[in-house]
Amino acid sequence: MRAHRNMRLTEAMEIAVASLWAHKLRSVLTLLGVVMGVGSVIAVVSFVNGLNGYIAEKVFNLGADVFIVSRGPMVQLNIEDFLETQKRRKLEMEHFRAVQGGCTKCVLVGASVRQRAEVKYGMNYLRDVTLSGWSAGMARILDIEAHSGRLLTETDELHRAPVCVIGWDVVENLFPGLDPLGKELRINGDPFVIVGLGKKRGSALGQSRDNYVLIPITTFQKGYGSSASVVIWGKANTPARLDATIDQVRQVLRGIRHVRYAAKDDFTIDTNASFLAVWGSLTSTFFGVIVLIASIALVVGGIVIMNIMLVSVTERTREIGLRKSLGARRHDIRMQFLVESSTIAAVGGICGILGGVFLAKLVSWVTPLPSAIEAWSVIAGFVVATSVGLFFGIYPASKAARLDPVVALRQE
Repeated sequence: MRAHRNMRLTEAMEIAVASLWAHKLRSVLTLLGVVMGVGSVIAVVSFVNGLNGYIAEKVFNLGADVFIVSRGPMVQLNIEDFLETQKRRKLEMEHFRAVQGGCTKCVLVGASVRQRAEVKYGMNYLRDVTLSGWSAGMARILDIEAHSGRLLTETDELHRAPVCVIGWDVVENLFPGLDPLGKELRINGDPFVIVGLGKKRGSALGQSRDNYVLIPITTFQKGYGSSASVVIWGKANTPARLDATIDQVRQVLRGIRHVRYAAKDDFTIDTNASFLAVWGSLTSTFFGVIVLIASIALVVGGIVIMNIMLVSVTERTREIGLRKSLGARRHDIRMQFLVESSTIAAVGGICGILGGVFLAKLVSWVTPLPSAIEAWSVIAGFVVATSVGLFFGIYPASKAARLDPVVALRQE
């Protein structure tokens, strides 16, 4: 009995595939909605997963024990919130010194400011370079290492030394074939001695991370003013003590900034987790929209499959009548058409999966956008596609099962 049932199942699947092959244009139109729905979901899931890993590794990779104190959130999605944070008092060097001296739980404390600048060596120049003023502890907080020479020191910061550390983009554009150490680099017209070259870091989402010049933060404020709000960086002893360290920093800052007991903080403390949470909310919203669009495509595809199956029932009325006259039950006819509709949708799902994977890899190949194919998304795409065919095949299958064999045999 089981072998007979398996044979009928295989036969129904063969009939469905043969019908698709016999009517190629109609098959393409039938499967288009399912292919588009499944393919778009596979591609988007691949991009989202690829971006999540990429963002966590290369963009927001601060470390689980690092925090950032700034005037407002480093990532803001609402213009009203941004305008509100711009009304806050700036963070200044005195606040950095207070945290540096008052945070006993901090392993390291650093400060930074930055702006865009033009750098020049001889007749070569480079515009739109990131010029950062760093305190001596910043390199250790961010795990920045020198490829050659040295990094900025406390002595450089104390004496406001006109020294700098440069990234690989500056080296390749201004010093091709030369050793930049000891050379004089002009930053916005001011002379600086190059004391170090940072290790190459590559790019993130097509944006270079080596297009920078680092100078002591005191030198930065002396040459370019202290109007910019300082960003304070801190490192806890371990990730488990991060929250306790942040609480201590918050108390220090509230005290020196005279924030009332019941008032909210007039500064923001971000961590790697908070950045990833913001990114996660963005990608989940985007993914939700794509799933909604894909669902519409799948519904349309299901309706088309239902219409095609109704046409198939009409075309095969005499066949249905003949099978019933030979002993086929309603259940047998119903199952035959359900298997056929599910097979048709499954073929569309397989095509959609292959198309989605191909699209994701193609885009990753020609653009910096990363992708990562997840097995669960492939399985889910196939199951959903098959389920769509099963659901929208119920009505045509039931109609076929209810046909009167005598009337069906009379059908021309």
